[in-house]
Amino acid sequence: MKILFLVPYPVGKAPSQRFRFEQYFDLLTAAGYQYQVESFISSTTWEILYKQGYHFRKALGILAGFGRRITLLPAVRDFDYVFVHREASPIGPPIFEWIIAKVLNKKVVYDFDDAIWIPNTSKANRLVAGVKWHHKVGSICQWAYKVSCGNDYLRSYAQQFNSNAVVSPTTIDTVSLHNQVRDQQRSGKLIIGWTGTHSTLKYLHQVVPILVKLEQEVAFEFHVISNQPPDLPLRSLIYIPWRKETEIADLLTFHIGLMPLEDDPWAKGKCAFKALQYMALGIPALVSPVGMNTEVVNSGLNGYVCATPEEWETAIRTLLQNENLRTLLGKAARKTVEQHYSVTANRRTFLTLFT
Repeated sequence: MKILFLVPYPVGKAPSQRFRFEQYFDLLTAAGYQYQVESFISSTTWEILYKQGYHFRKALGILAGFGRRITLLPAVRDFDYVFVHREASPIGPPIFEWIIAKVLNKKVVYDFDDAIWIPNTSKANRLVAGVKWHHKVGSICQWAYKVSCGNDYLRSYAQQFNSNAVVSPTTIDTVSLHNQVRDQQRSGKLIIGWTGTHSTLKYLHQVVPILVKLEQEVAFEFHVISNQPPDLPLRSLIYIPWRKETEIADLLTFHIGLMPLEDDPWAKGKCAFKALQYMALGIPALVSPVGMNTEVVNSGLNGYVCATPEEWETAIRTLLQNENLRTLLGKAARKTVEQHYSVTANRRTFLTLFT
């Protein structure tokens, strides 16, 4: 069996790709599948995609992506399955998906891990927001052979169009990547941490007043790992540019990991990825009760679900002051990921997408 992966970004660059399907490539090979990956955005365009300016080069990169998709169409006949992550092209109607499913009669496995049918405009994508064609998601779901959704909320949407929609959670490779556990006994300053991209930095603002207050009472550092520096009024703030090479080592410095979210339709589609990253490394996660977070975090057992500013403050303060509790929650968090949200645990679900 041969699988063609149509994806937005180059391999190894985007978290949604790395943790939803790229880490299963070796398992596909071991199961007898052959695969080919074709990204819409080239590595050159990726380097400037989220930087200010470069409008002409970005436009050329988008046009080149359409060119690659068009020239690829004749080769699609050679594949048994076509796995589309999010969309075959970032703007415009789902022409490629329609041709592949309806003209070439290929089995399309459609995968998404966000509520991408809802417009979510940011500074980075506002220039193309008007031509994103968000409503194409329902059409692609309808044409797909199977729909792979990151959580139940996303599956509920997909099932309006396709009864063959399944939950395939975003998972962690606990064997080859997140294969270490945070040593809570390490000396040094306590570190509260957050990791994410520029598009989710906005969610940190709700915890800033709490951290400002705690700064007056407890010595800690607040580490933010991201592709862009945050603008936050915190003297404890330390910005760490995200790098794949140091990703795990940087996360392992955390004693506590934060995942605040706003309770809106877009955030309901979130798949608790930040929390899963922390938990896989034995770091207690503090999360908002939004999206998949309440499925992953069991308050008081492997982390804390914080619905109010008072709950955020109490949870952070408690964990800063109690090393043994951090250790106990961290061990339970690691076990949760291994049993339910690891590549090993989800292997069968992923492979059955291609049966």
